[in-house]
Amino acid sequence: MHSHLHRSLILRTLSSSSSRFALPPFPNSLSTMASSSLTLPSISLRKQLPFNASSSDSLRIRSLRLRNPDRSRVFMTSVSVGSQALVNDSLFSDYNPTSAFLFPGQGAQAVGMGKEAQNVPAAAELYKKANDILGFDLLDICVNGPKEKLDSTVISQPAIYVTSLAAVELFRLRDGGQQIIDSVDVTCGLSLGEYTALAFAGAFSFEDGLKLVKLRGEAMQEAADAAKSAMVSVIGLDSEKVQQLCDAANQEVDEADKVQIANYLCPGNYAVSGGVKGVEAVEAKAKSFKARMTVRLAVAGAFHTSFMEPAVSRLEAALAATEIRTPKIPVISNVDAQPHADPDTIKKILARQVTSPVQWETTVKTLLTKGLKKSYELGPGKVIAGIVKRMDKSAVIENVGA
Repeated sequence: MHSHLHRSLILRTLSSSSSRFALPPFPNSLSTMASSSLTLPSISLRKQLPFNASSSDSLRIRSLRLRNPDRSRVFMTSVSVGSQALVNDSLFSDYNPTSAFLFPGQGAQAVGMGKEAQNVPAAAELYKKANDILGFDLLDICVNGPKEKLDSTVISQPAIYVTSLAAVELFRLRDGGQQIIDSVDVTCGLSLGEYTALAFAGAFSFEDGLKLVKLRGEAMQEAADAAKSAMVSVIGLDSEKVQQLCDAANQEVDEADKVQIANYLCPGNYAVSGGVKGVEAVEAKAKSFKARMTVRLAVAGAFHTSFMEPAVSRLEAALAATEIRTPKIPVISNVDAQPHADPDTIKKILARQVTSPVQWETTVKTLLTKGLKKSYELGPGKVIAGIVKRMDKSAVIENVGA
């Protein structure tokens, strides 16, 4: 909050179990998001609930209903100065998930993805827009490869972002698809997938999200090229044992080669990032710590560690120039496994994300504990479904590709 403001943002939750409000649906296609302008998290993408700004500080009260009619009514009091409104970042802190859209991250790509999207106009349009932004035929690389090109960081990240949102368009056309989309009340994505989730939730347009993802891939590749680093998955140990393994490896390498847990995926599957020598030490010691196996990951470098620090300033500059709005539904952050409503906070977290461990295990555990009934993995691969099922065999999750 800015110190010169005379009033602060207040969130009050009042019990209101007897009232019911129907919520309007998501838009007919993601391509309509580009013109969407929102300063308040109305659940609809079609209708806006703008702040009424005046020349002087004014207190405006808007009432919102979250998707679940059994939730308490949320009243949001805002302070608006000129055309800018401040939003309480904890708006979604008491979310109660029932239906979730989950989006994959880098590594899910595979030659042939996007093939079905060619036959759906709204999905094909996303690839056409991507071609204009990227300057090359993304769909051709997705469908035909070659694999080495698709696997590169600078191409795989935009490819997964676009293909995942294309999967939403395919899903929309199936019987009852639009109704399910309208019922989704939480979304999140693994690393790169967080950008996809934010686009789905209307925090930024498809085009702006793609520009950010393009820059993110380029910046991460450049950071990886600047130092020899790597990632390895450690299978069969809990997180405490993996941390002990990292500590043991770090005793044998210089500061520049030290490693840390970068992805907390699920019990028994944690990714370790760091200098190449540190990663090699982890691989050499893993058996002595009773790990079942280690798998070197085919990525450019030590993502989600300080090795990615050179990418942060570029991301910060790009995020500062991007219009980000309050999401219409909770989007769970990879950095702290919490939903955020304040656009400025979202920008800061996205910049920090590339150097911060991914808290995916906590995210999924929280969703399941809070009563999530069904989730959908939209995009290439089945990595997320495998993680969810590993954490709860009875969990209901469906894959939707493109």
